[in-house]
Amino acid sequence: MSPHTPHPSQGEKLLHAYNRMMERVKDLLEQTGHKTAPMLKTSIDKAKATAVELGELTRDEAELIGAYLRRDLEDAGEYLAETGNEVKDWFHFDMELIEDRLLEMFTAAADQTKLALLQWAQRAQHAAEYHSGEITTVGSLQCANCGEVLHFHATGHIPPCPQCHGARFVRKGWK
Repeated sequence: MSPHTPHPSQGEKLLHAYNRMMERVKDLLEQTGHKTAPMLKTSIDKAKATAVELGELTRDEAELIGAYLRRDLEDAGEYLAETGNEVKDWFHFDMELIEDRLLEMFTAAADQTKLALLQWAQRAQHAAEYHSGEITTVGSLQCANCGEVLHFHATGHIPPCPQCHGARFVRKGWK
């Protein structure tokens, strides 16, 4: 088991924590109305602190989930900013397959942070890399080794590539 691969019972806890943290970030961004990179970072930091204060996560777990959330939002924001496409295009599959609540949270957070992510996109010229064992949200990832596509219809753990057992992935069709 890699250091990024949680135990099964812990894994389920972390999946739920990712969604709760995303909802908190979305709510904080809506409350403030700010769309800057520092506000997104502050919102993620506050969501992590809340999860720790409420005893939902340890500090290390909150840091890990916060990093996953930031990675996904940065990747979606870069895509939206650079392509002018919609969030549904980033997901690369039928929107009806996505849990309504998760879709609403992610779309709202991605839309509200588009300007902040434009700033990040200028600094981050490489595609976000995803690794087996990490958590990601809905969308399609492509194996960096063989090109196999994995579809996520809900927040989940990234497995090794079923084709070549590779561990590195990028968003399908992005970058």
